[in-house]
Amino acid sequence: MEYVNLGRSGLKVSRICLGTLSYGTPAWRDWVLPEEESRPFIKRALELGINFFDTADMYSQGVSEEILGRALRDFARREEVVIATKVYFPTGEGPNQRGLSRKHIMDAVDASLRRLGTDYIDLYQIHRWDYETPIEETLETLHDLVRMGKVRYIGASSMYAWQFAKALYLADMHGWTRFVSMQNHYNLVYREEEREMLPLCRAEGVGVIPWSPLARGFLAGNRSKQGGGETKRARSDEFAHRMYYQEADFRVVDRVVELARRRGVTPAQIALAWLLHQPGVTAPIVGATKISHLEQAVAALEIRLSPEERAYLEEPYQPHPVLGHE
Repeated sequence: MEYVNLGRSGLKVSRICLGTLSYGTPAWRDWVLPEEESRPFIKRALELGINFFDTADMYSQGVSEEILGRALRDFARREEVVIATKVYFPTGEGPNQRGLSRKHIMDAVDASLRRLGTDYIDLYQIHRWDYETPIEETLETLHDLVRMGKVRYIGASSMYAWQFAKALYLADMHGWTRFVSMQNHYNLVYREEEREMLPLCRAEGVGVIPWSPLARGFLAGNRSKQGGGETKRARSDEFAHRMYYQEADFRVVDRVVELARRRGVTPAQIALAWLLHQPGVTAPIVGATKISHLEQAVAALEIRLSPEERAYLEEPYQPHPVLGHE
């Protein structure tokens, strides 16, 4: 396993982050694994050297945080792991149980700490941009959480580059804690972040931890234009159909599959290797519902792609509408 600094911070994270969206309760999504089936993935990730784990308060309505917290207490020492979680999406029916107001953030962080069973969160991220709360209110609240010791670092997730630039500027102007990471939507079939967000992050020393690095499994090469796939999620994921499945997307996947065949690895490993080669990318957030998928993701760190191979993968790409900010 390789370990790198998260942006310009001193925090060392593994180059693969295990995302825990798939671990929780099937009552939330039918493809989610319950606790007894989830724990082996967290244990195996630790054995493979992964020290970076990402969840969110809205995943399985908090159950994902509970499962992750219990597993890490059983399998690791707290100081050895980096726990990341997120706030923004609704956690209840009330008008103040969502968004990035001071009230909701303060309530949400305490709830996440209880579910995770820890005294502090290593990386606390705003899950989306809140158009109904002044960003100054959000930033000052996050700064207060750092000063209180409940949070060590703060991060952001999908938004427009102008919004992120504004947040960074305001934090500097007021002396508030700065975002150290951006968790954005980025993979071989969605590269719109290369226009503004990625250059901004490189210039500002912000670590990039992409979500959906395999395009919700699309880059595994087992989809057809009619849908389908080898997993329950693939067969029922309407969100993926809205995000991908353009003609050009299939041309990209064809090249991923062809290069994987030539290199004797899986298409998912080629797609991850390409992402790991991109300047500024710290650690893709990988989900896994099969142990082999997790092991292959870690093995992708060993794959070195030539400039010609990367160009071969990139050439069919066609621009997309902005996706993933909602």
